[in-house]
This record gives sequence, C-alpha cells and structure tokens, in this order.
Amino acid sequence: MSESINILDKDYLQWVEELCKRYRKSQIRAAVKVNTEMLRFYWELGLDIETKEASNKYGSGFYAALSRDLRHKLPDADGLSETSVRYAKRFYCLYSPLEKSLPQAVEKSENTNLPQLVEDLHTILFSIPWGHHRYIIDKCSEDAHKALFYVRQTMENGWSRSMLLNFLGTDFYERSGKALTNFKKTLPDTNSDLAQEITKDPYDFSFTGVRGKYNERKLKDALLANITKFLLELGTGFAYVGKEYRLQIDEKEKFIDLLFYNLKLSCYVVVEVKIGEFDFPDAGQLSGYVVACNHLLRQEGRDNPTIGLLICKQKSNTIAQYALEGSSQPIGISEYELSKLYPKKVEGTIPSIKELEEKIEEKEIQKEQDVQEVEQENVEEGTGETTEEITAEESEIVNSSDTDAMEPEETSQDIDEEELNEETKENSAGHSPEPYHRTLSRKERRKLKRMRKFRN
Repeated sequence: MSESINILDKDYLQWVEELCKRYRKSQIRAAVKVNTEMLRFYWELGLDIETKEASNKYGSGFYAALSRDLRHKLPDADGLSETSVRYAKRFYCLYSPLEKSLPQAVEKSENTNLPQLVEDLHTILFSIPWGHHRYIIDKCSEDAHKALFYVRQTMENGWSRSMLLNFLGTDFYERSGKALTNFKKTLPDTNSDLAQEITKDPYDFSFTGVRGKYNERKLKDALLANITKFLLELGTGFAYVGKEYRLQIDEKEKFIDLLFYNLKLSCYVVVEVKIGEFDFPDAGQLSGYVVACNHLLRQEGRDNPTIGLLICKQKSNTIAQYALEGSSQPIGISEYELSKLYPKKVEGTIPSIKELEEKIEEKEIQKEQDVQEVEQENVEEGTGETTEEITAEESEIVNSSDTDAMEPEETSQDIDEEELNEETKENSAGHSPEPYHRTLSRKERRKLKRMRKFRN
C-alpha cells in the first residue's frame, strides 16, 4: 500500500487550486450545454407536434401515449413526462411567431443576416433552465414579446425561480422603461435607450411595509432598511452610494435624498423621493442636484453625465412633461406604490389596507372586552355567590332544570311568534314584574347570563 504524500510546495498548491477552478468551470459549461441541447429537443418536439397536427390526428390521449412510448424506449431519460410534452408544444407555439417575423426585419435592414437572427433568438431561448420557461409560459402564454423580455431578464440577471415568479407577479414588463423622461433630448443615442430601460413607472415599494401616515424620512428609512429589495426594484447595475448625501457648494450645504451609481451606464444617479404630488419646483431642485454632481463627483473619462430620477406619490403627466421639456438635464419622473401591485382581475376583490386595519382594531376591542368579562367572572366566582337584580320571570327560569332554551345555538326562528307577540303586549301594558335583588349561586348566575345573552 502506497503512502500518502503531503506536498506543501507553494506552486503545487496553486496548481491544485487552478485545476479545481477549471473543473468547476467545466461542470458549469457541461450543465449549460446539457440544458441548451435539452431545450433544443423540446423546441423540435413542439415543432413536430404542431407540423404533424398530432393532437388532432391521434385524439385527446395523444400526449399521454407519446410520453408513455418515449419513456418505454428511453427508460433512463428524464424530462419526458406528459406534462413536459405538453409544455414542449406550448414552448414552440409561443415563440415561433417571433421566428416567423424575422424575414421582415431582414427586408428592412440591408446589413441583417436571417440565419444569424434565428441563431441569436435560439441562443437567448435556450439559455435559461426549462423550469424557468414553464413559469414564463404559464404567465405569458398570449404575448411572445413579454415572454422573451422575461427570458432576457432571467439570462442577464441570473434570476432564480422564486425571483422570476416575484417579477412575473408585479407587472414588471408593463412597468419597465415607462418613466416620463427627456433622455432622448439630453443624452447621446448610445446611452438614452439604456437609461430609459432602467426606469419604471410605477415603482413597487410594497416591500417597505409602510402603511398609514408617514413622512419622507420614514419612507426613505424603510427603503434603506430593505436595501437589497430596493436595489432589485431599481434594476440591474445599481450600487448604493449614500443617503442624504452632502454636497458642499460655496458656503452652503445641499443634501441629496439618495445617491446611486449605475455600472451599466457608468454614471451617478440622483434619486429624489417625494410623498406628495409632483410640481415644477421638484424638477428644478433635481436638475440642480444633477448639475452639482457633474461638477463635484463626476470624473471626466470615467463617468458619463449624471442622470436624475424623481419618484413621487402622484403626478400629472402634462405637468411632468412640461417640466421635462423645460430642463436641460437628463431627468425622469415616476410614481411609486406602497401596496402590492395586483393584477386588474384581482383588484377590488380583496379588502383594502384600511379595511383590514379596521377589522383588526374591532377584533382587538372585542378581545379586550372578553378578557374583562372573564376577569370579572373570576372575581365573582371567588365568592361563590353574588346579588343580582332579577325579575320574577328570570328567577323562575333560573330555578328550573330546563336550560335548553338558553343555549346559544338556538335562534329566534325557534321561538313561537304568538308567544313573542303576547310578551310584547304585556310589556307595553306595564304588566312585566318589577325587578328585585336576589342572591344567586355560581351555577344560577351562569344560567342567567346565557339567557340574557340569547335574548339580546
């Protein structure tokens, strides 16, 4: 048996580390390659099913039969369940219209190569895991452009399935790039489109948990307390620089609400948060901060021009557009939402935050009242007996052994209407017996309490 050798040579140890890194990279490349080829198989399978019109030709049991036959021929293969076969057809049918529209793009551009465009589309589609595709197919089955947007975002940002689901549930596609801006006028063409893409409208601030009355400081503190989620909402490439960032201008100090640096744009981003409605002075203040950052922070040759983003609770699009036209600095204006962005179909079917708070408050009050009643009853039970004001009728019932009529599950429908009418007449005529005080035992007191509760 050979003896183990422990080599401590520095070059040898470094070589071992490099070999480990190469192996891990090979594993990743192999996994990516396997995923790519598997997705290519699903694409071609979906193409075959659609071309052959197999589901119409072989009937409703076609998918189950094909899955069974494939797994019988390939017992060691994964991903051939009936569900996967059905998704394969949906996968192809969702994106194939994009592939069929590519020749039109070639006709519009002389420098465009059709095979290259097709290959680029397939490269994007085959770059994310099959499990991610299934989520996207379910949520974007009627919109290929929307689905491709989420595929790109997943590829570029490395989203996990849970992160993808989160963005699919917050109308991320509909909100992306929707801020009102003047970037086309104030930024070079190479940067304006990219700058527009990093904006949203509205921004989803539901993760802050801010409810009821709040001020700007409370909102900004909540944003920074959830900085990871805040950066995800802002988008790819944002790096946090500071809060209430101090700028020394001559003898005065100015403070930026939130300052970020965007790595994709290579520029500072000034973010101002307003809890009220947007107005002209807000744009002027933001433009001033942008100019100040260009003079004090921006380094020529490294940083692109600073951009500003104002996120307010509410805005008039007309006023916002006028303000943007009047500014020479690149700024954008968006709104924010504190409540979760629900789909329109769900909106109105769930209680509002205010309604929920009112319900909770009612429950708390009722709980306090119940506790007080229990405490009072415990005090009374300590004596065993107590004196109550009681009528002769109540005394008769309490003394009786029949307690069924006092059970809370009985309803008013169980009481004879004639008896109720007669009782009403007696009470109106003044024939009801006068109350008197009587000492009741614990058992009698409980019977009396149940009876009165039922009558009320």
